[in-house]
Amino acid sequence: MVSPAIALAFLPLLLTLIIRYRYYFVLFYRAVLVRIWKDCVTGLSREERAFQYVLTNSTPGDPDSILDAFDYWCSKVEFISNIGPKKGKILDRLLMEQSPLTVLELGAHCGYSTVRIARALPLGARLYSIEMDQGNAAIAEKIIRLAGFDDDTVELIVNPSDEVIPRLRSDYNLERLDFVFMDHWKKCYLPDLQLLEGYGLLGKGSMIVADNVLFPGAPKFLRYLRKCGLYEWKIHRATLEYSRGIRDGMAELIYQGIK
Repeated sequence: MVSPAIALAFLPLLLTLIIRYRYYFVLFYRAVLVRIWKDCVTGLSREERAFQYVLTNSTPGDPDSILDAFDYWCSKVEFISNIGPKKGKILDRLLMEQSPLTVLELGAHCGYSTVRIARALPLGARLYSIEMDQGNAAIAEKIIRLAGFDDDTVELIVNPSDEVIPRLRSDYNLERLDFVFMDHWKKCYLPDLQLLEGYGLLGKGSMIVADNVLFPGAPKFLRYLRKCGLYEWKIHRATLEYSRGIRDGMAELIYQGIK
């Protein structure tokens, strides 16, 4: 049994850790504990609960209204790791600057970033969005169509990215990707980037934007960028979506081709 004196000696250290990592404790509570409790109480997945809120608190055919409803739900009700409004504005700006005609999204999740990208595309552009989880893809499909985007603008592909990328040229007639947005499993960032390179889907000037490269982090992906010499790149520093005090960032890459 620990004596009171020893317990008191460790109290300052405990308080220091709680204060230093308070934002991570809040994130754990919102992202894990609340989710487990509400899964049990409602019998619905977190993504299904988000969809129900968006459906009843947004205007069909209005992408801005749908994103606003998502942002409110994720910041005030339950945490979902969308790109969020702050980093989303950086993505908006990059899309406006690039005006890409062919866009690939890796990780649709429940459709937030898909809608955000689709609303910024020029006339005649097409977005191919890959989501491996069938349940999440079903929600994303509803959100995308609720926002008013049809198959001619957004095509949702339900399969793992490492299975789809090698077939993009043969099955979808894609010769070059102008813009790629990565927001799926962070461990897949590097192998999927190398697949895109290997299958010749990137041309000089193709832009790749990768979210959450600092938290949870994609260290192998960043090490590769430093060493490979194929990209001009930089990190847009920000905080984690719908959170305070947790540093994060998005990587912006411009493919320069093989030298």
